[in-house]
Amino acid sequence: MPFIASDIMSHPPITARPEHSVAEVAALLAERRISAVPVCAADGSLLGIISELDIIRPFRETARQRNEWWLGRLAEGEALSQEFLDFVRRDNRSSADAMQKHVITAGRDATLPQLAELMSAHNLKRIPIVEQGRVVGIVSRSDLVSAIARSPAMLV
Repeated sequence: MPFIASDIMSHPPITARPEHSVAEVAALLAERRISAVPVCAADGSLLGIISELDIIRPFRETARQRNEWWLGRLAEGEALSQEFLDFVRRDNRSSADAMQKHVITAGRDATLPQLAELMSAHNLKRIPIVEQGRVVGIVSRSDLVSAIARSPAMLV
């Protein structure tokens, strides 16, 4: 029997609330060493997702070189620096202002090939797993790779 999303998802999911500031979300990402979090209402329903890029995006025009340096460091897997966090703290947006509202999701029973196809087709690094509109977990690219490494035969 092939693995499904509920077998490999991270749960319970780490989430942000829409009223959280961008600085609070940046601190959460740094503390948990993750690159994005779903933004959820009090009842757990998915409202959007906010990533490192969403946090950096508004500073592009005023600090393009610095952002490219930060993005390069983040892409290499480096932790967010204190300098970056100080830069973000000056941002007065809420997570609701900065989040991506259109989010590709999957259900608990999505197979690994289905998840891989969604990630590939939409250039995603993670997929929130939802049940009745509420986020119950998240599957990242590294979760997929780990599952393949553990048991390649479970893919089909």
